[in-house]
Amino acid sequence: MRIWLLSLLLMAFLGSGNGATGAPLEAYARLPSIENVAVSPAGRTIALIATNGLQRTIIVRDLESGQTTLRGAVGEHKIRDLKWAGEQHLIVVASIAKDDLALVNGYREWFFGSLIDLNTKKIKPLMAKSTADSGAILGPPEVRINDGQQAVFVPGLVLSGGKGLNSLFRVDLRNGTNRIVEKGAPDSVSWVIDSRGQPVAQEVIRGREWSVIARSESGWRTLLSLAWDIDRPYLVGLGRDDASLIYSVPDGKGDWSWKEIRLDGRPAAEFPFGPGTPRPIFGAGDGRLVGYRKLVGDDYRYSYFDPADQSAWDTVQATFPGDRVHLVSGSADRRKAVVLVDSPRNGPVYAFVDLRTRRAEWLGASYAGLAPEDIGSRERVQFNAADGLPLSGYLTLPHSRRPQDLPMVVLVHGGPASRDTPGFDWWAQAVASRGYAVLQVNYRGSTVTGELMTSGYGQWGAKMQTDLSDGVRALAARGVIDPKRVCIMGASYGGYAALAGATLDRGVYRCAVAISAPADLRKLIVDARTFGRGATRYWDRFMGVSGADDPKLERLSPLWNAAKADIPILLIHGTHDTVVPVEQSRAMADALRKAGKTPEVLIQEGEDHWLSGGATRLEMVNASMTFIERHNPP
Repeated sequence: MRIWLLSLLLMAFLGSGNGATGAPLEAYARLPSIENVAVSPAGRTIALIATNGLQRTIIVRDLESGQTTLRGAVGEHKIRDLKWAGEQHLIVVASIAKDDLALVNGYREWFFGSLIDLNTKKIKPLMAKSTADSGAILGPPEVRINDGQQAVFVPGLVLSGGKGLNSLFRVDLRNGTNRIVEKGAPDSVSWVIDSRGQPVAQEVIRGREWSVIARSESGWRTLLSLAWDIDRPYLVGLGRDDASLIYSVPDGKGDWSWKEIRLDGRPAAEFPFGPGTPRPIFGAGDGRLVGYRKLVGDDYRYSYFDPADQSAWDTVQATFPGDRVHLVSGSADRRKAVVLVDSPRNGPVYAFVDLRTRRAEWLGASYAGLAPEDIGSRERVQFNAADGLPLSGYLTLPHSRRPQDLPMVVLVHGGPASRDTPGFDWWAQAVASRGYAVLQVNYRGSTVTGELMTSGYGQWGAKMQTDLSDGVRALAARGVIDPKRVCIMGASYGGYAALAGATLDRGVYRCAVAISAPADLRKLIVDARTFGRGATRYWDRFMGVSGADDPKLERLSPLWNAAKADIPILLIHGTHDTVVPVEQSRAMADALRKAGKTPEVLIQEGEDHWLSGGATRLEMVNASMTFIERHNPP
């Protein structure tokens, strides 16, 4: 297969690498040059979100002619998804943190959909002309052929008896009208639409009972009910045909398994995945499950049920030998696809592949300002924790630097039930570009395997923390880093770990940068009660406590141990953080000052938990590196 290395259509808009070693920090820290790409069902057109690093633009391009048919600036709006509705309509999903719509106190991230008519170039709210009681949408839009017409189905909010009901609406693409299809049950949380546009199932949660209710000739009936405590089952979606559903259940060992059930109640199949959490692949035209993908160790694996689909994907992967290939969007026949090609040398680049014409085309780099010499090497590292538990992670090194006696930054992932992954990491690369080795540890509690995750239960602030410093000691013993020149940085749980490195596991780090960090764990659990018992128990499980009154919470909270802090601390937090409220960092700063410390504090107006803003993300990285370079010079 030939690879057409075409000059980028968007080069002038996006900019390109300057070929010089040592790209400016902004080249890593600004928003990606391309954030998302979606190919139309017939594979004739692509839509993408391009940025200049600070602001976003929607661009639609005809693949045959190469012509740009739409370019619309959306500024700083947070675009979360693009989805095609036929060949002439584009759905854009954005989110905003608001408190005036919230049914509970405080900020909440609300999602809104817009529909762009590519013929008229007009854009309108997806929930316009609707009987919904809010313009917000409560789940991803689904596109189906219904009554011979292309239609969009979207869950929206209906108020009834003082309670918000997750209800299903149908949007007619011909005139934009919007009507309610099904009013949700009092505890409905999601819907399943079959390939013909008929609602066939709802997911319902009543206290500790999780249920699937299915449509029958006599109305809605309970198809399945399961009790849950912390990890609740969830409805994955439509099965391999219109008469089946897929749901996921915890196996009690930290992993999840899928089960298939027929709409008449008969069990159909189980999926023996082995380790790794699966992610579904649904057909673009009908919403049926066609396969799944998962990350096992350092391997991304794509599995399709149809051998022809599997062969097609294997061909796509073989087109880019030595690179990690991720499916981004596919045509309805699964013979055309947009993929993200993650190259160790060039970083992540979007490409369009057409298996029928046997051609591929580069669409553009995620970070167009970086040249190969600006990208540091990234390798898997393995070591044992002090108690003998085998651990792994990733080490990113400065380009063209010998891995010997380097200064280092430990960059801690959030979650904690999450993980660091192989491939390009913009944040690690930004830090490495300034001359630091960057260690990212999949500490116990991480989701590499169920066994590793469950080994973190009760180890918050304890072995989950010392796993990080054990990694520092392992690299120091190998001569890779200078143990006297190490700082720690992270966001969310990673921010907590940074604060714990300054207050609980002292003597390892020279400075700490804590972003969106929970500092008062008692307050964190109290706030979690807003979201129900399961959310509270999630934190209890990792912390090894029994509710907000457990005295252990003070021992684990950096805020209550502020007087022990013995290194410089930088606190960064967004005012629109809907996960860890900004008050956590403000309270930590006050506690440090009362203890005679002098923390540095950066409060970012309007930023959320995920660093979605271009200007604020750049501000965060610049402030972090200025702080680290001052206290731990490279």
